[in-house]
Amino acid sequence: MRALTLPFILLGRGVLGGLRHAGALSLFALRGLAGVLRLPFHGQIILSCLLEIGFLSLPVVALTAIFSGAVIALQSYTGFSHYHAQNAIGGIVVMSITKELGPVLAGLMVAGRIGAAIAAQIGAMRVTDQIDALSTLATDPVKYLVTPRLIAGILALPFLVLVADILGVAGGFIVAVGKLGFSPALYMHTTFASLHSHDVLVGLLKAAVFGFLITLLGCYEGYHSRGGAEGVGRAATATVVASSILILAFDYLLTDLFFTA
Repeated sequence: MRALTLPFILLGRGVLGGLRHAGALSLFALRGLAGVLRLPFHGQIILSCLLEIGFLSLPVVALTAIFSGAVIALQSYTGFSHYHAQNAIGGIVVMSITKELGPVLAGLMVAGRIGAAIAAQIGAMRVTDQIDALSTLATDPVKYLVTPRLIAGILALPFLVLVADILGVAGGFIVAVGKLGFSPALYMHTTFASLHSHDVLVGLLKAAVFGFLITLLGCYEGYHSRGGAEGVGRAATATVVASSILILAFDYLLTDLFFTA
């Protein structure tokens, strides 16, 4: 009898553990966002986080976007040439980049670079008792460490995605004109004809959500890390894995929301 009920017991424990973890993460997010409404306003820390998350992430996001646009142009040409619809390549590139690949790829790159770094920074402070020292000095550690990073993530990701949109379309243009022999004027005409402000705004909204998720998970895992250097490493790994999964999950949810709207 025990053998028959064991799978259900394990499933129940897993579900309850997941719900407990989701509840703790939600409360942690509320604490972090509530810090926006209370003084002091740590503007210098926010600017430092914006520099780290936004400006210093530009190279990896830019390279990813350029090559993604180039690959989309090549793959689209391979498929569309069978139906003599090569002129649609410009529209396919701009729609793919602005609506989906720009936000998702930028989010995944930032999750790998910034999410792990945030978890490691705050985790190191946790295991060396620096967070407890902040509390001793009458400083709210969540407001001091978490709130600035949440604000910076929400602001920086849309900026990165906007750059990724431009460079992704440029990558498709370079391949289409330089390798596939398209007319520059015709390619740009089809690109601008397929460019809609709604698609760009949806991509930027996704980016803001992804930035919030990445910084929230990095702060949460680092804040609750235990076990010295090994625990900090586990927190960084968990942040990257969870951020990547949630980016893809929320991408589908937001796409479905705006598709049915």
